[in-house]
Amino acid sequence: MPTPSPARVHEFEVVLNEPIADGVYALVLHAPALAAALKPGQFVNIAVPGNAMSLLRIPLSYASADAEAGTVEIWYAVVGEGTERLSQMKPGDTSDLLGPGGHGWTVPEDCQRALLVAGGIGVPPVLCLARELAARGVAFDVCLGAASGSCMVGVEDFEALGAGEVRVCTDDGSAGYHGFCTDPAAELLASGSYGYVATCGPEPMMAKVANASAEAGVYCEASLERMMSCGFGACSTCAVETTSGMKGACMCGPVFDAKEVVW
Repeated sequence: MPTPSPARVHEFEVVLNEPIADGVYALVLHAPALAAALKPGQFVNIAVPGNAMSLLRIPLSYASADAEAGTVEIWYAVVGEGTERLSQMKPGDTSDLLGPGGHGWTVPEDCQRALLVAGGIGVPPVLCLARELAARGVAFDVCLGAASGSCMVGVEDFEALGAGEVRVCTDDGSAGYHGFCTDPAAELLASGSYGYVATCGPEPMMAKVANASAEAGVYCEASLERMMSCGFGACSTCAVETTSGMKGACMCGPVFDAKEVVW
């Protein structure tokens, strides 16, 4: 059984909410207690005002948390009515959220080099992991994928954190490698110099990264996206099929041992 959820309701004020790429926004919230509690890979469930008929919160991962400033930065894609309303929130607007939710990445203590693979809006949880790796002195390389160069986020952030390599891939070839980021990821894994792989993005992408990691004999974790309606294990809407049965992403994830996921 999972341990009780660490999630609590936190009121927040919007500090910043602006586009950073085509269809992608950066939202900065002032929520001091949350900023001090979040760990890389966890998520929050945001109550977005503006539609009394919409009862569900929006589950989102985060890109960074600054305990000293009391702020949390979240990158999200506008993909539906809820995130459209979220994109309309302005500095000074207030609401509440539930967090921190679930558990995050578990990098092996003896890891000396890691490979991070992110696609689309799967960048934020991988970026916050990169911050932790940099602080621990663990070397890392990055493979990033997006539909086009205009949708790509995080490249400069990973470079600023000291990534050894940052390989950019786009479906349309408008930036970097023309193709999926799973190809350069498999190429890097073949070098045999990694002790850990972390991936987040479209599920077919993560499945390929998981398979390549298993073939290379490298421990891999994947952050899965599900509609975590309640955020604390009560509603069973975020089930993930694993080799030991169905598990809720909001409590047993969202980060899972990739070998345990039935892809």
